[in-house]
Amino acid sequence: MHTVVVLALPDTIAFDLTTPVEVFGRVRLPGGRPGYRVLVCGSEPVVSAGPLRLATDHGLDALARADTIVVPGRDDPTAPTPAAVTKALRDAAAAGTRIASICVGAFTLATAGLLDGRRATTHWAATERFRAAFPTVDLDPDVLYVDTGQIVTSAGATAGIDMCLHLVGRDYGAAVAADASRLTVAPLHRDGGQAQFIVRDSPGQTAPGLARLLEWIEENAHLDLSLDDLADQATMSIRTLNRRFHEETGRTPMQWLNNVRIRRAQELLGTTDHGIDRIARQVGFTSPTNFRAQFKRVSGVAPRAYRSTFRHSGH
Repeated sequence: MHTVVVLALPDTIAFDLTTPVEVFGRVRLPGGRPGYRVLVCGSEPVVSAGPLRLATDHGLDALARADTIVVPGRDDPTAPTPAAVTKALRDAAAAGTRIASICVGAFTLATAGLLDGRRATTHWAATERFRAAFPTVDLDPDVLYVDTGQIVTSAGATAGIDMCLHLVGRDYGAAVAADASRLTVAPLHRDGGQAQFIVRDSPGQTAPGLARLLEWIEENAHLDLSLDDLADQATMSIRTLNRRFHEETGRTPMQWLNNVRIRRAQELLGTTDHGIDRIARQVGFTSPTNFRAQFKRVSGVAPRAYRSTFRHSGH
């Protein structure tokens, strides 16, 4: 039987820890046999998990017996990883064990050197900290999970469910994975990626030197604005405006404007019954076709798919 060992570190995120326990623990094969043996091991006999204290039945030696190791995130992903944990993960990787992380658990894998030169993901909100700490990792913060074969990483929270169901499909096929998805009341595959959850470019988030212009864009993004209009409002030449935006935001002025419009469109898709074309006009796009293309570029999904995911109950 395939053994999954979930690693509980101090200050582990309880949701991340219980996700693989529940998903893998409830998998049943044809005939009713369990698909996985799930163990939880701890770096200490009792570890903290927010307001909880978790007693673990197994020590780090259980990692050597795993077919798959799952590393949940920690409340402070930059907290030091115990040396014994780093060594155990490296030894397991060297032995060919499949190792997966949920959310900011990617920090633990990266600390052990398991993500060097690999594509990986983590919670979008931790992107800047991760890139600063681990510049050799090819981080993709827009996806729900990344499977490079032996090493698998997932984004935040419920993306861990997506990743676990994906691994069930790898191990036992689509039919068993579909049964597991029904038990977890989660889709086997979700459209788009983590990008649809990211709040884009709100005023005050960055670029203090451009604060007045960014506030003006926020208030007037619904108008038919050109680069000349933005430069006039900023009392700068277009060349200077482009340089300032690149220095302070890493984007062009028109990219910023489009992201403000898309963020407003996301709000309207989730809170109103307005049609897609009407919303496109409301937020400042003169072409519904261009709106759909820009929305998918920024959010990772089409406007209709976004609405079906985020539509508030009662609308």
